[in-house]
Amino acid sequence: MSATRILVVGLNYAPEPVGIGPYSQGLAEALAAQGREVAVICGQPYYPRWQRYPGFSAGWTKAYEGGVSVTRCPHYIPAQPGGLKRIVHLASFALSALPAALRAALRGKGARPHVVIAVAPALLSVVTAWLAARIAGAKLWVHVQDFEAEAAVATGLLRRDSLPARLALWCERHILRLADRVSTIGPQMASRLVAKGVAPSRVTELRNWADARFIPDPAGAAQLRSQWGLGTRTVALYSGNIALKQGIEVLVDAARLLQDRTDIAFVICGEGPSRAVLEHHAAGLDNLQLRDLQPAARMGAMLAMADLHLLPQIAGAADLVLPSKLTNMLASGKPVVATSEPGTGLSAEVDGCGVMSPPGDPAALAQSIAALADDPAWRSALGKAARQRAIERWQKDAIVGRWAEELDALADSRSLV
Repeated sequence: MSATRILVVGLNYAPEPVGIGPYSQGLAEALAAQGREVAVICGQPYYPRWQRYPGFSAGWTKAYEGGVSVTRCPHYIPAQPGGLKRIVHLASFALSALPAALRAALRGKGARPHVVIAVAPALLSVVTAWLAARIAGAKLWVHVQDFEAEAAVATGLLRRDSLPARLALWCERHILRLADRVSTIGPQMASRLVAKGVAPSRVTELRNWADARFIPDPAGAAQLRSQWGLGTRTVALYSGNIALKQGIEVLVDAARLLQDRTDIAFVICGEGPSRAVLEHHAAGLDNLQLRDLQPAARMGAMLAMADLHLLPQIAGAADLVLPSKLTNMLASGKPVVATSEPGTGLSAEVDGCGVMSPPGDPAALAQSIAALADDPAWRSALGKAARQRAIERWQKDAIVGRWAEELDALADSRSLV
């Protein structure tokens, strides 16, 4: 068979610096570099700012980026993404992506995709991808980064007993069953797919990976410490999206409990819909700094600057998404303090290279941070274990290699059915 042709339909893509975008871009460009024909249909970049990035058109555009044909589609971007607004946001992308997906499916027989990959969120765009796959005679692959319907319930965007919540969960189960293959980023999430009715033979675990661009930069870290007035204090760092499912306000509460520890500094670098609320909550705290999300060029320095990484999540969200930021936290060789219940996927990933704290318990979180601050040898041992875990579980080449093998096999199976 000729080179496998792949169409990716996913809302988030480069140049978004965090979340799903960097992984969709990394996968598409890696597959293209290996000789496959890859096209991407994505939205306008907006995350985590929740506003369209400057310099990007409000309409449809097409360009070649890193060997990949990238079509960007217009969609609704709410400044404050509540329940209904978020649904409209996701639905608008699914609709605006449809013309581009149909054009790809209706190309000449030798140019149609062999496999259509839908990245969820947005789950609604799986329907768009399914239509394109059916028309093209392609296989449909759904890659679940986040169980968005359950996350909306867990974060309070939707009430579990409400009609919208029941409808969203029903749609999620039925949409997932449309796929020939469903992958996700952690073992507990894979088990959840089976519980939702996806046949085990169709479920695959394919993780995100540590970003090789974020090589530890000690010199840059020293410069950041000086620039931000951190000196030799123990730095507890959170970097990423600031939104409901992070439960990030617990970090501010923990910092308030540790105000007398002048040797500990909290640094939160991020953007998102809850940033203003967090700034108000943190007013008056001398031991906490709120900084903008740093560009990729400074991430190696920032990760090296930290003495420990903070990974908050609300109760009930730990197996709905395995935070992508964890990969780079572990690769930095620094311990992680995460808030999650025992027995969750997040707990399993952090066990042995960090400390778990109960969700929503600032006193327990403060105690864990203080204990690590007081024991540099323990921090060092956990950090070495974190680095080793990143090497064993989160290497990009090995993960992309599995993607490539399974995509080629799925494409070849079209002639067998």
